[in-house]
Amino acid sequence: MALIVQKYGGTSVGSPERIKNVAQRVARWKAKGHKVVVVVSAMSGETNRLIALAREVQPEPDARELDQMVSTGEQVTIGLVAMALKQIGVDARSYTGPQVKILTDSAFTKARILSIDEHNMRADLDAGRVVVVAGFQGMDADGNVTTLGRGGSDTTGVALAAALKADECQIYTDVDGVYTTDPRIVPNARRLKTVTFEEMLEMASLGSKVLQIRSVEFAGKYKVKLRVLSSFQDEGDGTLITFEEEENMEQAIISGIAFNRDEAKITVQGVPDKPGIAYQILGPVADANIDVDMIVQNAGVHGLTDFSFTVPRNDYARARKLIEEVQKHIGAKELIGDDRIAKVSIVGVGMRSHCGIASKAFRALSEEGINIQMISTSEIKISVVVDEKYLELAVRVLHDAFDLAHEPA
Repeated sequence: MALIVQKYGGTSVGSPERIKNVAQRVARWKAKGHKVVVVVSAMSGETNRLIALAREVQPEPDARELDQMVSTGEQVTIGLVAMALKQIGVDARSYTGPQVKILTDSAFTKARILSIDEHNMRADLDAGRVVVVAGFQGMDADGNVTTLGRGGSDTTGVALAAALKADECQIYTDVDGVYTTDPRIVPNARRLKTVTFEEMLEMASLGSKVLQIRSVEFAGKYKVKLRVLSSFQDEGDGTLITFEEEENMEQAIISGIAFNRDEAKITVQGVPDKPGIAYQILGPVADANIDVDMIVQNAGVHGLTDFSFTVPRNDYARARKLIEEVQKHIGAKELIGDDRIAKVSIVGVGMRSHCGIASKAFRALSEEGINIQMISTSEIKISVVVDEKYLELAVRVLHDAFDLAHEPA
């Protein structure tokens, strides 16, 4: 008998019929003698509907009140899932994040989990119940409802698995695993049987939508066995995210191509080339809680340099306004922005032991006339920024260049 945490995304619980299907799946696991905790997202589209509603009333919604409001989406789902389980004879009890006592900090809309009190969940599991928990939410020390940011239900699932020391955390979504890239762009993309935590962390951070990055970080930190499965298939092994590289684990140099359309670039030209200038530019951006991704500073000429960085596209307007003030303060010559860029990345632990990966990727892109605007690298990934209109072409070109449609020899 195992303790399993299953997380179901918005599409998996997008209608009463799909919720009933989830209940049947959970019932099968319970019938095998397993203890099951179910974490659910809001029904597909519900969070977006609630955010749009809030913006009709207040264009820039107050963060505390927004969390209070959008957290109701998951509350509806947990009640429906618990009802569906009871309807088929499976005893279940639903909990909101605050009822579980998922304690977070007070960074509304982007809260981080500090601790989890698993006492009530364990008592229900020992009593033979299925525990159904609202993903995406918790509460701060003052009792305020908080949310973990978009995709936060994955983090809830992994965090509960860590707190309960579960045997496995299963993430059910609308795909049957992690693929070499998005099959909607590359139809012959291949499902990976296994992928390392390092690779999955890079892919999640680089735009892969299969798992939220913080959930992968949590799983790696607490050694939670993680598996990605489809809620629309009865059978299948999905993709296992492993802690270590096994000798025979696909033996791939490159595991996948990740991409992110949600990118914008800001370039400050004619910046004084002196110590502390990077902090003067990026300090106000960080203080505004805006994430900065890629950073490029050119070599100084005549005491001046150019400084470029990328931010999430929905933070572009705010970031640009901040940098306009910085520009005046530091005496930079010009400010240029572009919110129509995309990031494409190749990821693979095999890069550590193989050379020529970058040149192969750059050659493949150049042969298709795709200009590279920025480059960023780590031990196991190479990312490039390109014009948004070339995104899908770049993904296909790189997928073909590294022959990812075929199993490694």
